[in-house]
Amino acid sequence: MMAARVFVDTNILINAVVPESPQYFHARGLLRRLERSEAEMWLSRQVLREFLSALTRPQSFAQRYPLAELLHNAKEYEHQFVVAEDHDLVTQQLYLLLEQVPCGGKQIHDANIVATMLTFNIPQLVTYNTADFNRFAGLIEVVSTL
Repeated sequence: MMAARVFVDTNILINAVVPESPQYFHARGLLRRLERSEAEMWLSRQVLREFLSALTRPQSFAQRYPLAELLHNAKEYEHQFVVAEDHDLVTQQLYLLLEQVPCGGKQIHDANIVATMLTFNIPQLVTYNTADFNRFAGLIEVVSTL
């Protein structure tokens, strides 16, 4: 069951625009179901940057995408989702979170997503990478989409 507010992880957005992705149809269907539900769909500026970064380099299931196409997709996502701004309160929440949950390297990006969710009171995260967020159990609910 979906909460009133749901944060959508980058990997869902990537899979929804790459027809070669094994999860392409699932990701597109998931986004359609979320749009029809009464849940507010959230993402952050970080997620938009990750989306652009990931698809401007070759993936295991696709080649690099043209930047103009990706910019169009990112702008569409900005209109479809509520965008959480990465401001001072998110940074302060990240510092508090890192004192509670040890993280390092790329895990800091995941921690920043959780800090954003906590700051904006978004209880659920929809992601294909559930294992990446197990360390934050009890703080957010990770919704497995597979």
